[in-house]
Amino acid sequence: MNKVLVCPVAYNENVKLKSVIERFLRSSMNGKVDYLVVDDGSTDGTSEMIRSFAPQGVGTVKHPMRTGVGAAIRTAVKYAADKGYDVLVIMAGNDKDDPNEIPHLLAPILEKDFEIVQGSRYLGGNRIGGDMPFYRKLATKLHPFLLSLFVGRTVTDSTNGFRAMRLSLFKDERINLDQEWLNAYELEPYILFKSIRLGHRFCEAPVTKIYPAKTLGYTKMKPIIGWWSILKPVFYLGLGIKK
Repeated sequence: MNKVLVCPVAYNENVKLKSVIERFLRSSMNGKVDYLVVDDGSTDGTSEMIRSFAPQGVGTVKHPMRTGVGAAIRTAVKYAADKGYDVLVIMAGNDKDDPNEIPHLLAPILEKDFEIVQGSRYLGGNRIGGDMPFYRKLATKLHPFLLSLFVGRTVTDSTNGFRAMRLSLFKDERINLDQEWLNAYELEPYILFKSIRLGHRFCEAPVTKIYPAKTLGYTKMKPIIGWWSILKPVFYLGLGIKK
């Protein structure tokens, strides 16, 4: 039996993360997988809100201060490996992912022995709900185009944070998560780039991406700094600047 851990990561997402947790608890996956929230040093009441769901089986690990989404995912990977899980599913903590679609990501791993499955909002047509900002539409097309050029394989959605990975993937010493430059948005494309380049079994799976009402905020990513952060691994790894 494969042990699966589902892990949203969040920083100061009190309202949206509460919805994330409640949607999971109502989903078909509740009781079939374990659930852990990595709280990246929230200060807005998010931490207390997460703990209120402990009686319903929701676990949490909190960073003492904000260190970045990459550092939070690194914590999730290490926690899952230490606890003996086989598969880790990463989800957004801002309510953009549907927990009922977790099986879309798990099936290729559990049934066909893939090692990393990337959720794609563009595979098999546009699967975007809500009002996606125009600059995000451009950026989420440009990034996979550039990554595909460097890895020599077509990837349709390289910036989607909804993905599943076998923990055995990280036994490959050529994938080094413990690099300080990966603390922010760099870690996710780093894992994807390295996994494909090194020949690990990879595929994409169709998932929806639901953008919340504008009043709740789309993302904490800043357009220039944040997008350089997520593009950086493509150029650094592609040009051999970093390993």
